[in-house]
Amino acid sequence: MTFGYPGSAGEQVLQEQCGTTSRAGQFYDTQVACRLTPIMRQFISRMTMAFIATSDAAGECDCSFRAGPAGFIRVLDDRTIAYPEYRGNGVMASLGNLLQNPHIGILLIDFTDDLIGLHVNGDALVVSPAEMSAIDPFLPEPDHHGRRAEHWVVTSVAEAYVHCSKHIPKMLPQSRIRHWGTDNPRHKGDDYFGVAGELAAMTVGSR
Repeated sequence: MTFGYPGSAGEQVLQEQCGTTSRAGQFYDTQVACRLTPIMRQFISRMTMAFIATSDAAGECDCSFRAGPAGFIRVLDDRTIAYPEYRGNGVMASLGNLLQNPHIGILLIDFTDDLIGLHVNGDALVVSPAEMSAIDPFLPEPDHHGRRAEHWVVTSVAEAYVHCSKHIPKMLPQSRIRHWGTDNPRHKGDDYFGVAGELAAMTVGSR
């Protein structure tokens, strides 16, 4: 296994300015891998949530949240993972970005047990469920219609590294009913932040 990653030019400039070059170099040399270790693969397989970072061709960024039962992120080998895109709001911001710019950042955090995180960065390809079934012949059938993938995002791992535990809060999981695939506004959070109300008021006021 080859370890070590030089970091971006921006990282190197700031490390030099802040006097952290040696500390960063130690991290690159000992914690950044170009493939998934067995422990990383096991960690990913038990995660139930992930934070997904993408950007479009102009570099405009988006960060989104994905969740599913343990194993919803498929570990195909030590250089490849894949996660499903379930039915959402139809905007497809993450997928749209990936069609223009394949670079992806995935952050997985264990908030309940080990209080540790894992960064996985790489290049992503959006594929259909049929294509995913050909890639992963052991892909199980979803046990709920709301967890039937509309697309899959297959990521080739460029680097994987730890997110330290010192600031990760401990959370206690509780059971709840999850309305997978629903379009019911109440179950989706309705107009929680008041955007629709604000826009409606602005429309009325401009008449």
